[in-house]
Amino acid sequence: MEKTYNKLVRDNIPDIIRNNREIPITRVLDNDEYKLELEKKLYEEYKEVIDAKGMNRIEELADMLEVISALAILEGRTLEDINLVAKQKKLKRGSFEKRIFLERVKVPEHYHE
Repeated sequence: MEKTYNKLVRDNIPDIIRNNREIPITRVLDNDEYKLELEKKLYEEYKEVIDAKGMNRIEELADMLEVISALAILEGRTLEDINLVAKQKKLKRGSFEKRIFLERVKVPEHYHE
């Protein structure tokens, strides 16, 4: 029997599969394929975060963070670089802690540029 996955997996997954007395069939992706598969993985992890609850949600957020870290490395950056930009944006535009939901913006009639 054979099961097809065709997806990016964490580095230790082939060893885990071998330890289960199964044979993983793998290949190493080139940069373009890797970027595309990371983007797919980010979306997959996003959906899992949305569906998860409690501690499972923390696990899925950790997976998402790992994918974000790998995407940053592809851009020649690190997770620390992303955190720095996030802090700068928080200082400039705020965070989401106040739970503000913008419904609409009214533009006064006399205001036209």
